[in-house]
Amino acid sequence: MNLAHWLVRSARQHPANPALMLGDQLLADYAGFAGNAAAIGFALRSRFALEPGARVAIFAENSPAFLEALYGIWFAGLVAVPVNAKLHGVEAAWIFADAGVRLAFVGSKTGSVLAPHLDERSTILIGLETEEFAALKLGETLPVPVPRDGSDMAWLFYTSGTTGKPKGVMITHANIQAMALTYFCDVDRVTHRDAALYAAPMSHGAGLYNVQHVLKAARHVTPPSRSFDPAEILDLSPRLANVHMFAAPTMVRRLVDAARSNVNPGDGIRTIVYGGGPMYEADIIEAVEVMGPRFCQIYGQGESPMTITALQREVICDRTHPRWR
Repeated sequence: MNLAHWLVRSARQHPANPALMLGDQLLADYAGFAGNAAAIGFALRSRFALEPGARVAIFAENSPAFLEALYGIWFAGLVAVPVNAKLHGVEAAWIFADAGVRLAFVGSKTGSVLAPHLDERSTILIGLETEEFAALKLGETLPVPVPRDGSDMAWLFYTSGTTGKPKGVMITHANIQAMALTYFCDVDRVTHRDAALYAAPMSHGAGLYNVQHVLKAARHVTPPSRSFDPAEILDLSPRLANVHMFAAPTMVRRLVDAARSNVNPGDGIRTIVYGGGPMYEADIIEAVEVMGPRFCQIYGQGESPMTITALQREVICDRTHPRWR
């Protein structure tokens, strides 16, 4: 099943639910989100003549448009290739060539970094902040997502390349569906009242976790800074309420330091899922002391995204066990 069907389902069941937000500013409800994705999908198939299975990159900073582009890609039956916006243009161009990217959605900063290293004749670039992208959302729409099997690739995930060149991990629609459904069992519940806050790169774990929030018709919030700013998160979270976010251990450390000196120690944040690196025991003990029982831990490499192990908040925060340390 095409993952875009989950967006269509939520749009039919909860069309007026808030979907895409920049800070506390609402940009699109679920009906609008799904309509924009369907229009982008139509343009990718008709105007750019991309056939199912073609690779389309997203090389951009976090933004609400990132999710519109992602679901437009899936609506058209194409393969998303999200690329970390912090990469050098040479590194991103290497990934584009390795993946066989035909078209890419880029940010204003990443586009200028990438262009000098890319053969524009082989890859079309569309800026997410341009009138061209806005026009895509105003055109004709695909009536339904292009059919895809569970074994068809949905996301070509490039590793960080710590042991050499980055490697493209072929993640299927079924892989991501399994990740989302097991999240509800092993990590945390999600409802339509919740808000997914994207403070970590959407090209990686934080972005993968959009899917279960789309399935439950929850809100998707990009911080106005479009990055990780602890003070901004602590200011924004009480206004949003029921916030879920993914953070690396170093981000947790910075958030705890900010919360310790802030009048708000984390109000509005319900769940912080941390992973992507080792967490020091002293740091997570302090995090629970300062911010309370908000933390869950996951482990999962690109080959098995976010799903190898999970440690629930009840275990992390349990102080009654004689060997809790």
